[in-house]
Amino acid sequence: MAQDTRQYCEDKTRGSGSSFFYAFLFLPEDQRRAMMALYAFCREVDDIADEVSDPDVAMQKLQFWNEELGRTFEDKPRHPVGKELNWARQHFHLTEELFLEILDGMRMDVARQPMLKPADLALYCHRVAGVVGLLTIEIFGHQSRQASDFATTLGEALQFTNILRDLKEDAERGRIYIPQQDLIRFGVTDQDFMDGNMTTGMQTLIAHYIDKTSTLYTRALLLLPKEDRESLRPSLLMGAIYYTHFKRIRKNPHALWKHPPRLLPVHKIWIAWRMWRYEKRAAKRVLPLTFDV
Repeated sequence: MAQDTRQYCEDKTRGSGSSFFYAFLFLPEDQRRAMMALYAFCREVDDIADEVSDPDVAMQKLQFWNEELGRTFEDKPRHPVGKELNWARQHFHLTEELFLEILDGMRMDVARQPMLKPADLALYCHRVAGVVGLLTIEIFGHQSRQASDFATTLGEALQFTNILRDLKEDAERGRIYIPQQDLIRFGVTDQDFMDGNMTTGMQTLIAHYIDKTSTLYTRALLLLPKEDRESLRPSLLMGAIYYTHFKRIRKNPHALWKHPPRLLPVHKIWIAWRMWRYEKRAAKRVLPLTFDV
């Protein structure tokens, strides 16, 4: 039975095409199992927000996961993902409150909650990405409290990369994550997103968010505690894969509506392996922290 639930989570994570899956391949078995459970959960609830068109049905499905989390943390899970999360929480310091925050982020998506100001986007990114970062560092292990700041900042950088990469796809779903205050500031309309109009204002807006994303990647590296660099190496692998996406966005932002950047699985594996090798060398001699290896 345990093997069936493990396979379910692995298949769910692999099938999503997640860049994270390829970073997990370098983990010890217990950490890999816990990460597969965590990302299978994220995939389950994210699929509800993305694929269930009826908001009432989507909210009901999210409520199931709210209840399943309660059962999981009472050692009574029913779903394969809940069973794997139950194993993970018994081996790592994972708290129910953080998983509930992820659900709150999904509810923001389902409710099509508008992003009015940057603080709204910051809250959303924290719930759907920063909180995931906090859970991952508990699985990887850390010594410093500052590791939490690293995890949430990197999570925000990855989410901003997703937002930029998926501008076209999200607009087609009726979602615009860029806050309305910024749209007004740069003279961009919702319809510009729907139509993919690369007006001067849109170009300036995208450049602004490219700069913000670049700053987040840089800040994340500055926040990584020296004593946690080795244990949090998997986070650097995930960051390197996403940073490659980001570099392609930065190089050709005009293509975001026609040809959003995508990486083949073999390329993701290669990036993860290259970063792993770089960080293994860094453990023996001082090498600068970077996502660009």
